[in-house]
Amino acid sequence: MDTFKGIHAAAFRFYEDLEENNNREWWLEHKATYDAEVREPLTVLLAELEPRFGPAKIFRPNRDIRFSQDKSPYKTAQGAFAASQEGVGYYVQISADGLLIGGGYHSHTPAQLARYRAAVDAPDSGLALQKIVNALADAGFGVEGEKLKTVPRGFDKDHPRAELLKHKSLSAGVEVGQPSWLSSVAAKDEIASRWETLRPLVEWVSEHAAP
Repeated sequence: MDTFKGIHAAAFRFYEDLEENNNREWWLEHKATYDAEVREPLTVLLAELEPRFGPAKIFRPNRDIRFSQDKSPYKTAQGAFAASQEGVGYYVQISADGLLIGGGYHSHTPAQLARYRAAVDAPDSGLALQKIVNALADAGFGVEGEKLKTVPRGFDKDHPRAELLKHKSLSAGVEVGQPSWLSSVAAKDEIASRWETLRPLVEWVSEHAAP
């Protein structure tokens, strides 16, 4: 397999053009660009990072349009997920806006959600998560996830970690855009460094709220 050499401007231009030409004919005409500039660099990057962050999956470029009013056939971003456990891990995404780097979890079975809430409520694990989230925010990450509008039933509405209790999923991400390092081999270390910053969140979820 080739070694990772960076993600180049052509990858982002591909998605700029796709936003204006989201149809099968255009995609087939430009699929070679997608393969060479988007899929192949991501594949090599994720293979090189697998020993540190787990096996990765590159998401399908096709949208599921069965129940959508928007019948555009292709996603306007290419995401990939390196999993430490099912649904828990590290995320990277290429789009017209540049590169997004994130981590956390998005799945939430009822049992998983109950474990998450119990861990947030408990003083030791809950305070640990609050410190992790605060540190990520200080490092420039946006803390995200599906949330309820109010504190879930069974918990005090004035709970000291009320905002965390509202979460049904929890992740953090940062949009780095298209910095100069992205088109060089240095991109691997830059991405790995941000994933390492996210590791405490991923490990907390793995311990307290895994599927």
